[in-house]
Amino acid sequence: MELRSRKISSKIIGVDINIENQAKALSLNLVDEIGNIQEACKISDLVIVAVPIDKSENVLITVLDVIPDKTVVIDVGSTKKNICQIAEKHPKRSQFVAAHPIAGTEFSGPESAHLGLFEDKVNIVCDPEKSDTAMLDKMIQLFSHLGMNTIYMNAGDHDKHIAYVSHISHISSFALGLTVLEIEKNRENIYQMAGGGFESTVRLAKSSADMWTPIFVHNADNILVALQAYIDNLNKFKRVIEGRKDEEINSLIIQANKISKALKET
Repeated sequence: MELRSRKISSKIIGVDINIENQAKALSLNLVDEIGNIQEACKISDLVIVAVPIDKSENVLITVLDVIPDKTVVIDVGSTKKNICQIAEKHPKRSQFVAAHPIAGTEFSGPESAHLGLFEDKVNIVCDPEKSDTAMLDKMIQLFSHLGMNTIYMNAGDHDKHIAYVSHISHISSFALGLTVLEIEKNRENIYQMAGGGFESTVRLAKSSADMWTPIFVHNADNILVALQAYIDNLNKFKRVIEGRKDEEINSLIIQANKISKALKET
């Protein structure tokens, strides 16, 4: 939608194995036509791989195998180490840019596209030194046109950091959703009593299982470290609440309040 609205692309070809998604993308004017992946890649200047990460590695190889020498390929998945390792072995590695625009919502499918999604958001490019300089610059300009600020990181560090700031947030939201559904059997109570805090915290629990399951599997090592640290902090709260230790509860909350300063600095 952004590519069209900002007149960045003269023609957009959509590729999707889901027939329903194909029809929706056409009806919403997100793409000009639906194409076959090999044929579409042969005539495109830019190919964006945006599929669940358990499929992205095979899709990337398929794309790199057929693209012309001047075509740039971007993967926008949430983990980068595995796909960068796969790309490393391909003779057209320099035409690949491993990117992660931090600009998603809890919704998925063609209907979830909306204007302004990328404005003032951060885009991470991993292992930029392995991409052709001219192609990399072209992609940075593209992200800039979308309103994004690009930073650089190696793929391993990306996956470690994103486990803490994104993946653990989704697990927390999924776990909260499960907890409330298990404990509060009266769904009407959930609807009537849920305030803004609950709604904002559990929002991510609406996210696609098909997208997030492979993310958790692919980034399991980093997520398990983050998850253990999270569980340790939950247990801290459990212990001090069990002991009715108001000063220690207060101290933990004040420590947690410091996250607001960290967010303002980014």
